Amino acid sequence: MSRSSMSSKPSPARVLPRTAPDPRWRPGSPVQPFHSEIFAPAGEASGAGLALALARDAMTSLAAGEGEDTRQVLWVQDRAAIRKGGRPCLAGLPQDLRHRLIHVAAATPEDALFALEEGLKCRDLACVIGEIAGNPKALSFTASRRLSLTAEKHGVRLWLVRLDAAPDLSSARMRWQARAAPSAPARWDAAAPGPATWQAELFRARTHAPGQWSLSDDAGTLRLAREPDLDTLAAPDPVHLARPTVGRSLAARIHA
Repeated sequence: MSRSSMSSKPSPARVLPRTAPDPRWRPGSPVQPFHSEIFAPAGEASGAGLALALARDAMTSLAAGEGEDTRQVLWVQDRAAIRKGGRPCLAGLPQDLRHRLIHVAAATPEDALFALEEGLKCRDLACVIGEIAGNPKALSFTASRRLSLTAEKHGVRLWLVRLDAAPDLSSARMRWQARAAPSAPARWDAAAPGPATWQAELFRARTHAPGQWSLSDDAGTLRLAREPDLDTLAAPDPVHLARPTVGRSLAARIHA
């Protein structure tokens, strides 16, 4: 080593700015996952309601500045989901969706998964909503992984409602527990039903900390009715593996 190289001063290191993303989920987030799951009881329609609200929130936030997204919406149900919760009621849907809903009634979970995957390959769809009851063998981690990869490859988002199901291994990027919550009084008639409200728990996400929210559908816009519990954000639930993940999913880590 030469004397000149030993005496030369090292160049000062550049300090690059580091901006940590906000770990708290909020309605209207510009970062929207391509595959989400919502676990909910079948008898109160909270799963389908929250799935539709989250889907519309994503479509609105992603289309900001680009005009309204008027593509079709695919809704797939297996027979058990229809028996437990009924079919979507057109009169109860938001007016801008009634004329562009495509409903598929599948006989089995296998048929429902096939329809969901085929729908995710169609870029002419705004999004896909699915409802599957219980924990069928067909909805394995491999099947959920296929849905995630297909959604991400073709750019079509999926919200899969799991009716009366236990959280199992899945590659879904966001996983919610949903329950119906009391609605606030209607603005002009205190005796009338208020806006739909859900108690929603985000127990797994790639980019957000877990937490609980009270969410409501205010004239077609998803609103945050109550701030998340900071204690819940700080203390992940070990039963649900409730913590943000980086890189591969928790299920992928288990299988590794």
